[in-house]
Amino acid sequence: MRRIIFVARYKIPISQFQSGQPPSNPNHCFFSSGTVDNASVNGTLTGIQRSSEGSFGSASKTSLSPETDTRWSGLIRLDDKSARASREQPYDEFSGDVEKVYRILRKFHTRVPKLELALQQSGVVVRSGLTERVLNRCGDAGNLGYRFYAWASKQPGYSHNHDVYKAMIKSLGKMRQFGAVWALIEEMRRENPQLITPQVFVVLIRRFASSRMVKKAVEVLDEMPKYGCEPDEYVFGCLLDALCKNGSIKEAASLFEDMRVRFPPTIKHFTSLLYGWCKEGKLMEAKFVLVQMKNAGFDPDIVVYNNLLNGYAQAGKMVDAFDLLQEMRRKGCDPNATSFTILIQALCGQEKMDTAMQVFSDMEKHGCEADVVTYTTLISGFCKRGKTQKGYELLDHMIQKGHVPNQTTYLHILNAHEKKDELEECLELVNEMQKAGCYPDLIIYNTIIRLAFKLGEIKEGIRVWNEIEASGLSPRLDNYVNMIHGLIDQECLVEASEYFKEMVERGLFSTPQYGLLKDILNSLLRGDKVELSKDVWSCVINKGCELNVYAWTIWIHALFTKGHVKDACSYCLDMMDAGVMPQPDTFAKLMKGLRKLYNRQIAVEITEKVRQMAAERKISFKMYKRRGERDLKEKVKAKKDGRKRRARRRQWGSSKAGLI
Repeated sequence: MRRIIFVARYKIPISQFQSGQPPSNPNHCFFSSGTVDNASVNGTLTGIQRSSEGSFGSASKTSLSPETDTRWSGLIRLDDKSARASREQPYDEFSGDVEKVYRILRKFHTRVPKLELALQQSGVVVRSGLTERVLNRCGDAGNLGYRFYAWASKQPGYSHNHDVYKAMIKSLGKMRQFGAVWALIEEMRRENPQLITPQVFVVLIRRFASSRMVKKAVEVLDEMPKYGCEPDEYVFGCLLDALCKNGSIKEAASLFEDMRVRFPPTIKHFTSLLYGWCKEGKLMEAKFVLVQMKNAGFDPDIVVYNNLLNGYAQAGKMVDAFDLLQEMRRKGCDPNATSFTILIQALCGQEKMDTAMQVFSDMEKHGCEADVVTYTTLISGFCKRGKTQKGYELLDHMIQKGHVPNQTTYLHILNAHEKKDELEECLELVNEMQKAGCYPDLIIYNTIIRLAFKLGEIKEGIRVWNEIEASGLSPRLDNYVNMIHGLIDQECLVEASEYFKEMVERGLFSTPQYGLLKDILNSLLRGDKVELSKDVWSCVINKGCELNVYAWTIWIHALFTKGHVKDACSYCLDMMDAGVMPQPDTFAKLMKGLRKLYNRQIAVEITEKVRQMAAERKISFKMYKRRGERDLKEKVKAKKDGRKRRARRRQWGSSKAGLI
């Protein structure tokens, strides 16, 4: 079995990377090749290290001691002492209490009285620093964090500080509970007005911008004076930056022009706009911003040039990108590691790996040392081309140079193993990266879980999930989606339902996950688990999740399709009681089903409610009914046409195979 994360005894000349030749010295380490799944290198890569004992590898795997394992010959091994030392952290007074509180929150968060009693009897003393740590431990599970926040605020002798309020606003903003955010800021004004700072509103602005709620983000500037906090150049700059980074560049450019008098332009404002236009591929607009910047008396710095360089590279205009690199040198703005990495990443995307290595060599010739992002970009490029051996060689080379690989570096190699369905190699790689002091993040855990379920290793997938919680991480939405889909694919419907309900209870379910809702409800009904599907739906309702007409339609159509017409009608009435009007085709489908059941009473009740809701919305009931019947016929026809097309394809394929 392959072992990695070790440094070869002799340094490998960079020229051998470029030539594609293996190192001349037989003691250099080499690895077999593989292919990698699609993965991108971010502009900023971070290595998250934390204290976590134990091995990640499969429990069923046997391991040899370093003394008896001949695979270590010719390699410098990172011994156990150094590995343990890398995991040792200074004493943390909060870690024990944080984990104790987190376990209590997970166990009792649906039963508030029992939760408060358990917290009261836990012996945990609420103090400055603890609440923020607990909120961070809860991660995206905002409901868990809010439960502890509310309980802590009632404890004698304790009051929330500025960092706690910021963390809570960020958590609620991720859940899109913006009404609760404003209520929290109102609470701050009443109880701790001195804690209201521009940073609090910047957090809110960024959450609005990431939700593409541009108008709401801009309105924060007008609301700030009501809370005794005047917006300044810093807040306005953060607003522009947030809009540009979240795809609202047109609105940001318009706002910039409207606010030029109130907030005089700075180089940061111009840089944000240039970044936004380059991100959208609008290079002409980006160049115009560059002209505006120069006219305003600002000389472009390395950040500005790198943004423009990235715009050229993403657009595939490599000639212009290299010309800009030369212009930077002429104007005394020497390219840095980010500049070269941008070019290398673009060349890797165009499968020009030889040219990428030439840029890498040119980078070193000019005295610019490559960083972790540069090496990770090259490793990603080679792995995507199926040259995993080159990826391992570069990994070895960067360690020799004193650079510590981070999670993203290892992720590209993990994806290569995932592509080849090599679960054991993935587990071994993660185990070795832990020994090197680099611990898995949620993306790496997702990769392992996804592969485990793909190969039918259900116990291994669940074991790795438990490792997430044990390592001090809090599962995010994408982790739950991955886990639930894996269990559904393996027909573990009861377990999938439990994880789905846990996700809902943690406050992670929102509008974009309606596809997951559809998958689990249809799977349960196909498996004749009607009561369990109703339990899942009740969980969604009881937790106050945001449900629009599409969510109700998913549930009603799923019941109807599986022959549960009366249940579908009952939930349709519940939907209308909640103030949601059914879609026309839903109404037509239910009426058709009720006619077959000769159930006139329910049909009349639904019809009268729909007629009343149509009148309130000033919609013609007759037109609504006709549209529903037309839509239903079109869907049935499209379904039949699809079956015919698939049958023709199968027939054509079999006849072609016969000819061969």
